[in-house]
Formats: sequence, structure tokens, C-alpha cells
Amino acid sequence: MAVDYGVYLVTDSTPAILGSRSLAGAVEASLRGGAGVVQYRDKTASHDDAVRTARELLAVTRRFGVPLLVNDRVEVAVEVGCEGVHIGQDDMEFQKARQMLGPDKIIGVTASSTEEALRACEAGATYLGLGTVYATQTKKDTKAIIGPHGVRDILAALAAAGHASVPTVCIGGINASNAGDVLLLAAAATTTTTTSGSTPAKSLDGVAVVSALVAAPDPADAARHLLGQVLRARVPDVVRSVAATTPLSHNMTNLVVQNIAANVALAVGASPIMANYAEEAADLARLGGALVVNMGTVTPDGLKNYLQALKAYNDAGRPVILDPVGAGATAVRRSAVETLLSSGRYAVIKGNASEMLVVRGGSGPLAQRGVDSTSQLTLAQRASLARDVARRHRCVALVTGATDLLSDGRRVVRVDNGHELLGMITGSGCTLGTAVSAMVCSPVGAAEPLAAAVAATVMFGIAAEMAAERPEVRGPGTFVPAFLDELYSIRKATAAGDLRWLVLAKVQAIDVPEDDASP
Repeated sequence: MAVDYGVYLVTDSTPAILGSRSLAGAVEASLRGGAGVVQYRDKTASHDDAVRTARELLAVTRRFGVPLLVNDRVEVAVEVGCEGVHIGQDDMEFQKARQMLGPDKIIGVTASSTEEALRACEAGATYLGLGTVYATQTKKDTKAIIGPHGVRDILAALAAAGHASVPTVCIGGINASNAGDVLLLAAAATTTTTTSGSTPAKSLDGVAVVSALVAAPDPADAARHLLGQVLRARVPDVVRSVAATTPLSHNMTNLVVQNIAANVALAVGASPIMANYAEEAADLARLGGALVVNMGTVTPDGLKNYLQALKAYNDAGRPVILDPVGAGATAVRRSAVETLLSSGRYAVIKGNASEMLVVRGGSGPLAQRGVDSTSQLTLAQRASLARDVARRHRCVALVTGATDLLSDGRRVVRVDNGHELLGMITGSGCTLGTAVSAMVCSPVGAAEPLAAAVAATVMFGIAAEMAAERPEVRGPGTFVPAFLDELYSIRKATAAGDLRWLVLAKVQAIDVPEDDASP
């Protein structure tokens, strides 16, 4: 099970926090809002009561495809068969917990110091809970309040010791008012220089919260608010990951946009190759990058090459981005989309509303002229469309427009960055696909495809806004070089720990009711 630690819910059944509400109801609402992990914590319940509650919660978490962990009480986790446990420094010894649970279960460990964090990683902890960050009423046996800077010190030590891949969440007094600050302080870290060289920075993977969700009047809305902050704060980490690894972006696209697509890839820190001959795909797939299948030009030979390259990347386990350009314009393009969708797997599918209606299939208006979207859908309908495509094709869906909508099938996010000049240059949408490919195959993005797609969309949109404000930009012709410069500047600033540009990011998780009318 892939685990998203972004919004991590820790339960509290005490009347002072939960009130008279159902714990299972609060958990379900939090999961609807985007929580990705649930930890059942109850130190005082009898064994039988704890098992009964854990089973009730497990039925909820399994419906949402997220892990349920049990705090401390390993025997309860074993009996109910949940995904793992979280243990503190004074709880069961790590190796005994591993022996009881088996090799594949999740074991998280609390760490309030560098020494505890390093020791837990060396023992084999699946993830770390760092804290206590701030004083909190829900956990009174805290040994130390480490504050945000204490969290950052531990993260730096983990990176320097080679444990940057171990997920981390911070816990203790985290809520909607301070989560963003803690996350961004960690995200602003630069590389750590030691006698052995430079080590990439490590950021937090999420925030663990108790009362911020359990005690919230609307846990789903509170979870969405936190999710938006987490995804915004993950943007620099994804951008930095691309710059540090220079992943390959293999674009199968038309001649019109090859040049600007290659320049966008270089500006964000990727290594581009424009190769439409599929006999090269197997070798390129082994280089660890991503493939962009862009239907800008559809021919029988071109479709054959797409299919062969798609298979090569699928066989290599590498991500593929599908850009169904002009999918609704002609019967030939609609047929090509159907063939591509039925022939392989995609990490991300992106397109305007008209294109994505074709991708979704079924009944609905097909309104498209050329490659431009002429479908008049409301924002709510476009959000529902993104979710539908993501669910149907088990991918991240990106519906582009004045407001970009992204979904992984469970959560839906809106990004309101960008500028109208993007719509006045050839290939701007195509090159967003290139940026997405770079982000989604980076080490950070590969583990978090939704965060990767959000990062690409935010970076792309903010670069456009900044470029449009430059005094030398008078229209589309002067916009393009300024846009490339701003992409490059954002990448360089992020690597140096300068995140002032991120203040422009407009990221928000939104509610799309299950009974909302689909387009």
C-alpha cells in the first residue's frame, strides 16, 4: 500500500476532544477531506474495547485505501490485522514489535532528538514522528518541546546520515494556523555541506494532528485546509528533487513544440530528449526518466510508435504522461485516445476540459475546435471530471484552464496560478506536460505523484505570472524568453533555500461531493 503521510490523523476519544460524536464518523470525515494515515491512540481502553474500536476504524480506512496504525499496543494491531503500529521511546522495543508484526508492516517511531531519530532509522523504522513541536493538551507526557527549529535540526541530521528517504511527520500542537509555517521552515532548507561533500536537504513529508481534526466542527473541511498547506509546502521539495537528479524527460511530440518543450525541461532541471522513433524507447526507459505521449500530430505510424513506447515504459515501471491534444476535434483523434487508453498505464493524464471529456468517455458534450477547449463546464463540473478520469484510469488527472484542477481519484486540488499570455503562445499546454514529467519521475515526485503534478503546475503558473510582470515583456514574443528565465530562476532560488516566490502559490484542496452532477 502506498502511504501518503501528508495529513496524518491521530485519534483521541476523550470527551474533551471528541465530544459526543462518533470516533469512526470523525475519522471518515477526515479521510473524505484528504487525510492519508490514521493512528488509533487510546492508552486506557481495555484490550477488548481497543480491539473492537480498531476493527471499526479499520473498516473505514480500508474503504478509503489508507493505512490504520495502532499506537503502542502492538498486540491489538496483530489481532485486528491492520497495517502497522506507532511506538514511542517508552513503548515496546522496536525489534520485538517487528518480530510480532512481521517484515512488511509499518512501524513508526517517535523521535524528539537527533540521537533518537538516527537510532530509529538504523533499527529500520518505516517513518518518524518528530516532536513534540509545540505544547499540546492532548499529550501531557511530553519529554521536551523541540519547536520548529528542533524539527529542522533533526531533518538536517537525517539527511547528513543518509536517511533522507525515511518519511517524517511533525507532531505536537500542529493546527491550521501553524502547520504552514512549520512545513515551510523545513522546506527552506538547502543542501548540507560536510567534510564528505554536499547532502540534499530533507523536508517534512507531512503533519500529524489530533484536535485540529478530531475536535474540528467539520473534520473534512479542516483536513482539506491542511492538505492544501501540505501540498503547497511540498512544491519546493519536488522542484529541488528534479534539480538534484536531472531526470530524463522523453517527449514524443510534434515538431511545432519540440524546441520550447526541450527548453522548459532544461529550465526546470530535467534532461530532455525529443525522440518519436519507438525503437529507442526501451533503451531510454532504462535511464530512469519519464515518457510524454503528446498527440499533437496523429498519424498511423505515429500511433504505432506511441504504443510501442508506452509498452516499453510500462515494462520498465517508469511513469508515462498522456497529453491527448485535440482529442475531441476529430473522429481520428477520439479513436487514437481510446486505443492509447486501452493499451497501457499512465501516471498522469492532462488536458483541457474538452480533451478530458473524451478521456473520461461515456455521455457528455464533445465541444472542441482544434486543440482549444470550447467546453463550457462549471468549475465544479471540471473538478468532478478530474476526479472521474483519475478514478477510471487510476492515475493523477490534470484538467487545465484558468483554474487547473488535479485529482488522484480521492482528493481534488485547485491551482489558481498562471497568466493569459500562456494561452497566446504555441505549445504552452504541451510544455506543462514536459514539466509534469520531470517532477513525477524525480525521487520525491515518484513517491507522491499528486504532489509532483501540483508542483509542476504551481511552478509553471508562477513563472508565467512573474514573466508577465517584467518590464521588457510586451506580448507573446517577449514573454517566451522571460518565461524560461523565470522557470530557471525559481529552480535556482529553491536550490539556494530562497522560497520568496512561493508566496504567490495558490493551492487549495476542494470538496467535490460524490453526488455532484458529472458533466
